[in-house]
Amino acid sequence: MKKLKKKNSTSRAINKLKGIKPEKISQDQLRKVQDIVNAINSAKLDIGSIETRKHEILHKMAGARDELALMQEEFQKEYGTFDVDIQTGEINYPKENGEVNKKD
Repeated sequence: MKKLKKKNSTSRAINKLKGIKPEKISQDQLRKVQDIVNAINSAKLDIGSIETRKHEILHKMAGARDELALMQEEFQKEYGTFDVDIQTGEINYPKENGEVNKKD
């Protein structure tokens, strides 16, 4: 291995003196640059997948918000308020003059 490296460096030095430029990079350099480019491309693909999933989730969330707004409208019409405790289902009617205005 040492002889090969010494021969390559000697050949490079001679070629440099002659003004000859190398036509290709070494196989090791080629593999390394290919690995780096593949890693970048893989990361881009992953980001694209994540962004697509994010877009889908945002659409789901928008749909859920629309459904909530419709339910709030229903509650407003039926109970006069849409203020409901989502843990207990208790309606929080607005207080008027310090008293709770309950609809029977």
